[in-house]
Amino acid sequence: MELAGKRIALLVAQDFEDSEALYPYYRLQEAGAEVAIVGVGGTPVVASKHSYPLTIDHAVEDVEADAFDGLIIPGGYSPDRVRASQPALDLVRRMDDAGKPIAAICHAGWVLISARIISGRRATCYHTIKDDLVNAGALYEDSEVVVDGNLVTARQPADLPAFCRELIASFSRQSEVIEV
Repeated sequence: MELAGKRIALLVAQDFEDSEALYPYYRLQEAGAEVAIVGVGGTPVVASKHSYPLTIDHAVEDVEADAFDGLIIPGGYSPDRVRASQPALDLVRRMDDAGKPIAAICHAGWVLISARIISGRRATCYHTIKDDLVNAGALYEDSEVVVDGNLVTARQPADLPAFCRELIASFSRQSEVIEV
């Protein structure tokens, strides 16, 4: 259980992409992490694009970056709502400032843009927002997963196996840094 003792935030809003939230949610639990659902929008439950509900553990306004060892932002329509939330953007910036792993898949690149943490960094995303990332200063790569320091990005649901392998590796490396 390579992530035992780790606490990871899964940042969601209404209409998140089912597989991009649930696959990492269960995979990281399987690796021993505690995964907390952090919600944007003030509701106790958010529904996915395909109406699968997730119960919110914490509202984004009520959490601090130091409570988590990493952050995952799934895609779908959720990132468009997340990037409109100043508390969510503040959380992303604080996590990045602390060097904690931040993972974004598909349209979640929009959140990295709005948080202003993507300029000069290697990243990938869903092909329809590639220009958005490039225009924000990202160094775009068309790869299933791209790791740049504490940032892990992937393109789409088909990339989830590689994305989750890199998430676990990144969160494990974070453990090594903390223990030194």
